[in-house]
Amino acid sequence: MSQAYNRILVTAALPYANGPVHIGHLAGCYLPSDIYVRFQRARKQDVKFICGTDEHGVPIAIRAMKEGVSPQEVVDKYHKIIGDSFAGMGISFDIFSRTTTDVHRQTSQAFFRKLYDDGLFEERESEQYFDEEKQTFLADRYIVGTCPICSNENAYGDQCEKCGSTLSPEQLINPRSALSNAVPVKKKTKHWYFPLNKYEDFLKEWIVEGKKDEWKSNVYGQCKSWLDSGLQPRAMTRDSNWGVPVPVEGADGKVLYVWFDAPIGYISATKELLPQSWDDYWKKEDTKLVHFIGKDNIVFHCIIFPAMLKAHGGYILPENVPANEFLNIEGDKVSTSRNWAVWIDEYLKDFPDMQDTLRYVLCANAPETKDNDFTWKDFQTRHNSELVDIFGNFINRAMVLMHKLCDGKVPAYHEAEKTDLDINIIKDIQAAKQKIEQSIEHYKFRDALFEVIDIARKGNKYLQEVAPWTLAKTPELKAENQAKIDNCLHIALQLTANLAIFANPFLPFTTKKICSMLTVVDKMLEWENAGRMDLLRKGYPLRAPELLFRKIDDAEIEAQKEKLQANAKQSVILAPEAPAEPAAPELKPVIEFDDFAKVELRVGTILQAEKVKKADKLLQLEVDLGFEKRTIVSGIALHYQPEEVIGQQVVVVVNLAPRKMRGIESAGMILMGEDAEGKLVFISPKNIVNSGVEVK
Repeated sequence: MSQAYNRILVTAALPYANGPVHIGHLAGCYLPSDIYVRFQRARKQDVKFICGTDEHGVPIAIRAMKEGVSPQEVVDKYHKIIGDSFAGMGISFDIFSRTTTDVHRQTSQAFFRKLYDDGLFEERESEQYFDEEKQTFLADRYIVGTCPICSNENAYGDQCEKCGSTLSPEQLINPRSALSNAVPVKKKTKHWYFPLNKYEDFLKEWIVEGKKDEWKSNVYGQCKSWLDSGLQPRAMTRDSNWGVPVPVEGADGKVLYVWFDAPIGYISATKELLPQSWDDYWKKEDTKLVHFIGKDNIVFHCIIFPAMLKAHGGYILPENVPANEFLNIEGDKVSTSRNWAVWIDEYLKDFPDMQDTLRYVLCANAPETKDNDFTWKDFQTRHNSELVDIFGNFINRAMVLMHKLCDGKVPAYHEAEKTDLDINIIKDIQAAKQKIEQSIEHYKFRDALFEVIDIARKGNKYLQEVAPWTLAKTPELKAENQAKIDNCLHIALQLTANLAIFANPFLPFTTKKICSMLTVVDKMLEWENAGRMDLLRKGYPLRAPELLFRKIDDAEIEAQKEKLQANAKQSVILAPEAPAEPAAPELKPVIEFDDFAKVELRVGTILQAEKVKKADKLLQLEVDLGFEKRTIVSGIALHYQPEEVIGQQVVVVVNLAPRKMRGIESAGMILMGEDAEGKLVFISPKNIVNSGVEVK
């Protein structure tokens, strides 16, 4: 349902301050949000753009431990690197804050305390892994052990960095503490749980009934899947010495869960920016709140944070949460541990004059509906063939011809001499305005950018068809055709001015160059001027033309491809234990056939599946092996809903010693693989065979 808004609050996901940002981050949410905000500013909307670094949580503490520095030193370092990278790429935040400020600590503690005083939290005791040597509870990332899927001996308690499998500490073989290498023990601890299940009805009404036709399908689909599976209470505190302290008695050594305090960072940053009027943007119903995020943050921004806001009361909910999918690089998924990434700070050093090229390529190839792939060859092709040969070429031709044929001034437009070509290109310019506007308002930035390039392409075609250089081939012809020449170049220059307006949200650095050549002020870039054909006055002198873009040669691209490969080869998986795992893993010793023969693999069929309580990653499966039915616990719940796996044929290790996970005895292991997008897939018999058949 459409609604009139008096102000817009835009947030971009808080980047984690334990490393630089790469092009996947930029394509995911920071570039789309910047395009949207720049467009809204051009429309003279009251819009505020909020971001900052997320500076709490286990990975930061782990990095600090590995580097031998304090967590504060880690976040100070990366807050600056990340902030400089965004500024260098023209990401125009109104504030770039951080979650280690006093304002944030006070805001997040007050938020927690309000829910606590209202009696909304559930206090629970549970058994968690504890390092007796270091006398501290261990988060999943502080536990390492052997991966049950690929046998990597340095897998984390939440994920194996080698095979990408999502794990739980209970699944690790021979688990040990990352802090001391000691074998962890289970010990009781108390935490405060937010009863997410009590907000299911509210969330279903708000999302399933209210947002189906408004939100992107990937966002809506993921939310509905979670809601259909049933929500469970979620712990909002952790045992740690790094984070926002829990503001209640009896909570010594406990901090707020990072996904409780991080989204509140949007609120605290707004308080910093607007200390007197921040609540107008968070509590007034005529505010449009939009969260730009990546797909891995959908659940937190669409389910957990809105439920928190609802529980607190007085806050508005997001009107939209446009999340992009992931961007791969050269056919492989981004991996910070393997250094398979194009880092923004490095890009700005290698291409200091090409911020808009990266903005253009990432928007033109944005993963808006599915994962997309960035390649350096495509980067070069789009720059040379689209930015240089179409967009830059049209503006350069218009400016050069104006200086050559019209004495460096904007020529008059002779109404009596207008042609169908003139009429059609003017209609195209005005239509482009509407298409760009509608696309941006619906978060379809690729479509909007296409219209920008397309109208430049039509401008080139228009110049080619009129061919004013031919009309001025001789002094006599020029005198005879001056009115037609004037009309053609008048329209071409007005289109140039319109291209500055159209391109400004996408290519702000290029737009400044265009405005300089046209000798116009920024006020011309206001959206209400788009589509007008009187932006440049008759007789107005313009500066000499300059090329907007240089060509990118093959050697530059080959250098970047070699750099990417070299970085990946030199990288090591940064594990907290010593020694660190080498980048090229050693193969296990060769085994005899008799050793392999000890592993019994059989085909099974999944008959029943359900989520394991209090374990987001685990499914409890009943598997028919033909000769018997077995219960198997598998860490695939983040990849499959229970109903998706029923009837699936799988390969099962049937003679693996049983293990208890979450109190359930698992009698076997299902073999899984990973597809190109990082999703776990079943290693399934290619041909239909009966359950119980041995795999040889």
